[in-house]
Amino acid sequence: MPIYAYACSDCGLKKDVMQKMSDAPLTTCPECGKETFTKQLTAPGFQLKGSGYYATDFKNPPKAEAACAPACASAGSCPMANA
Repeated sequence: MPIYAYACSDCGLKKDVMQKMSDAPLTTCPECGKETFTKQLTAPGFQLKGSGYYATDFKNPPKAEAACAPACASAGSCPMANA
């Protein structure tokens, strides 16, 4: 279940609430009881760990290929690849 950040504009309470995506947003502040409790816009928090697509697909090219990138583009292949 996702965790949503809520804040009360009246008393200033900030609270993280675990809810189903299908649940209606909360509106009543648990601290002051007023209808000023709103869901905040936050960045999603997740982390990719272990060996995965980043380690195999998005690494920087080897230094030899990076050094001859302009020559490789014009020649259509890397002349240093065979060196």
